[in-house]
Amino acid sequence: MRILPREQREAMFEIYAFCRAVDDIADDPGPRQERLAALETWRSDLAALYAGAAPARLAGLARAVRDFDLQREDFLAIIDGMEMDVRADIRAPDHATLDVYCDRVACAVGRLSVRVFGMPREAGLALAHHLGRALQLTNILRDLDEDAAMGRLYLPREALRDAGIISTDPHTVLAHPLLEQPCNVIVALAIGEFEAADGIMAHEPRRTVRAPRIMGQAYRLILDRLIARGFEPPRAPVRLPRAKILLIVLRNFI
Repeated sequence: MRILPREQREAMFEIYAFCRAVDDIADDPGPRQERLAALETWRSDLAALYAGAAPARLAGLARAVRDFDLQREDFLAIIDGMEMDVRADIRAPDHATLDVYCDRVACAVGRLSVRVFGMPREAGLALAHHLGRALQLTNILRDLDEDAAMGRLYLPREALRDAGIISTDPHTVLAHPLLEQPCNVIVALAIGEFEAADGIMAHEPRRTVRAPRIMGQAYRLILDRLIARGFEPPRAPVRLPRAKILLIVLRNFI
């Protein structure tokens, strides 16, 4: 985000702050009803914002909405995705449910972002679709143990059953000797989405897609490291060193 021109950068920071706020609600260990109420407050605040009466704390987001014509339904989709985590711990969703979840928590963020980047509508929507899914699928693989600690498991039910894993208990699944198989299903899906996103960005001006290209390259490197590490326990955390991220940024400026 910091490499963007000031107006775009500030808009992206506002989008990020919104996403961080609702994500924190979803991950809070507190009572579900209180968290659902907090998400409903966000829906009300967005309604006020789009009615021209934004709460003071959303003044910056209101400017971003105005300057880049950000769509209310994309913000609401993100909240709907967080609500999926709040209403019940997601455990081995079917492929259709997982796809809806990815669209809400990742692709909707992409749809907001590509407006800020200034991409043409059709190419922007396509990039949000593919890159959003690629990033979220990589997150699922990266955060297996972190999600299990919260009682969540995002590996699709069909992939688990195809591997002969019947349980949907996160800790049981993550200790299963055949865990590599369903994880490889997600790997293949993510690689396909990264390739589709790269194809879209290859036909757009480099300045317009510099930020998503950097993010895509960084996450693809995370995916490659996850593949190299494997998914059998014990699973060492995979993070990119700051120097590696800096190298990716510099490469995209040269």
